[in-house]
Amino acid sequence: MRQIAQKILFDHPASVDEGYFEHMRFASKFAFELFIAGGAAIVHAVIPCLCEKTASNKIKELYGKIHNRNNAQE
Repeated sequence: MRQIAQKILFDHPASVDEGYFEHMRFASKFAFELFIAGGAAIVHAVIPCLCEKTASNKIKELYGKIHNRNNAQE
């Protein structure tokens, strides 16, 4: 049972050189920012002149965070 908990909760954070709570904080912030980008995309879908590049800019920014985070560990 302990090995299952280790695999489920700790192996992935360790693979990106983070502790469990550090990874939880990063992933939660990332999810929140994606949620905001999704809201901007919905606004844009309804009123096309609003938030024209908000979602795509946020996705580019988040990609940069993930890409740089992975490169920093190599």
